[in-house]
Order: sequence, then structure tokens, then C-alpha cells
Amino acid sequence: MVRPMRFLPIFLDVRGRRALVLGTGEAALRKADALTRAGAVVTIAPVFDPALLRGCAIAIGADAPACCMAELSAVAQAAGIPVNVVDQPALCSFITPSVIDRDPLVVAVGTGGAAPVLARLVRARIEALLPPAWGRLAALADSLKEEIRAALPDVAQRRRVLERVLTGPVAAQVFAGNDDGARVAFRAALTGTEKAPGFVYLVDPGPGPPDLLTLRAHRVMGEADVIVHDADISPALLDMARRDAEREVATTPARLVELAQAGRLVVRLGPAPGDAPALANAGVGSERVSAQPLGPCSTSAIADR
Repeated sequence: MVRPMRFLPIFLDVRGRRALVLGTGEAALRKADALTRAGAVVTIAPVFDPALLRGCAIAIGADAPACCMAELSAVAQAAGIPVNVVDQPALCSFITPSVIDRDPLVVAVGTGGAAPVLARLVRARIEALLPPAWGRLAALADSLKEEIRAALPDVAQRRRVLERVLTGPVAAQVFAGNDDGARVAFRAALTGTEKAPGFVYLVDPGPGPPDLLTLRAHRVMGEADVIVHDADISPALLDMARRDAEREVATTPARLVELAQAGRLVVRLGPAPGDAPALANAGVGSERVSAQPLGPCSTSAIADR
């Protein structure tokens, strides 16, 4: 039997709407700041007065007297206004999750109030998996949504194309900081008028075992269409790649250029000194990815990738 969720996960649009934050301490100020960043018109009050809820779309209590918190909860729920009282689930009609903000991409993690610390730990792991560039990728897709619908009116076809576009060379261009190139490649993929340019990740696997790969190296190997490698590469390292990715033993830099110009997303494991110059001379986008942390204490190296 499936255990029912206690809370329904939703995203509430509060832009231009009134919000009440009851309390004046640090927790109240944090809640007010979050609401303001979401576009709400925030009123902060030290004590409760029912008149404060007039026209409100949401109410949050923090660092206010207990009697005020209870009254806030009762009056707001009677009026159908979503209310949250910090650290008092019995007084809440909704709870606030741990948030990973990659605007317009937002990920929320909650435990129904059962283990907030666990939610924060999970959030930290997701933070490491989603670099800020994911927000730019989402913004790019949003800016082209009308063109996407016009070019791909069939929903199933649109989904297939977007899955390919948002995990292939277009995404690689965004992650490499080339947003203009990503836009060109995105439009080319939609219209089919030209072959969208490929991209090459130059991944140095380093001397350690495969389980020391950075999150960034894991991601690009999981997205690549082709893995180009030396003949003596570790089989365990190749197992980290996408199962249906093609494998090729390295030949020359010209082969990397050929694959990228055919629109493929390529990972070159153990790049040779001439690979990067050859790609640059051919106008092919590339990025060097460190596959292992710089040292035993280099946790920031993992988080930043």
C-alpha cells in the first residue's frame, strides 16, 4: 500500500501579492527576504492583528509571541489563507522546503516536517549536481518557447527533440559560457535547416580510481554520444559512460573535429596535447574537465563541478 503524502508539493505565485510575516527576529527576516525575492509585497509585524491578513495571499509566523502565532494560524486557516508557523507543524497549513535556486529552475526538497536536517543534507547534494548554468539553460529554453511550439506542434515529438537538445551540444555550449552559440545551436536543432554544432569535452581521468571522478566528469560522460579513449584505458572508467554511447580508440585530433562537426557530443578521455589546438583551429567548441579532485581535502572542487 502506497503511503499518502502529508503535504502536496506546489509552487505558489506571489508576484505582486500581499504577504504577512509575523515576528522580528532573524528567522522572520529570512522568510521576508525569500518572499520579497519571489515578488511578494511583504508586511512585517511584531504582533498579530487580524486586520493584517486583509488581502494577503500567504502568511508566515516566526519569532513572535506564542499567543500571536496560535491566533495567526487560526484566523488565516479560517480565511483560507496559506499559513506557516516556523518549527510548529501543528499550526501550519503548508511547510517551506529546502530550495535549490537556479532561477528559473527551482528544486524543492521536503520531509513533511519529519527531518528538516535531512532535507538540508539532500539539498546540499543536489546543489553540487546542478551548477548555476542550469538556470541559464532553462532561461534559454523559456526565451524560445514560442519558436519551439511553432516548430514542433506535436507534443511527443517536441518532448523527444527537447530531451536531445537540452542534454547535448546546446547544453554543453551553455555550460561552457557560450550562450550565443547555444542559442544558434538550439534554433538549428528546432528548424533542421542546418546541423547543430557538436562539442568536445577533454577529460583528463587522472591517476586515481573511477569512484573519485568529479560530479562534472560523471555528468559529461553520462551525456556523451561518443567516448574517444586510448587503448589502455581502464574498463571500469568506461563503465561510467552512458551505456549506449559509442566507444572509439583514439586516432588523431582530426577525428574529434569530424565527430563534432557531425553534431556529436564527444568526451575525449586522456586528451593528447594537440587535441585542443586542432579543435580551436576548426572552430569546434571544447572544454577541459578535471576528472578528479585536486587533493584529498578539495571538497570545493567537487561542489563546483
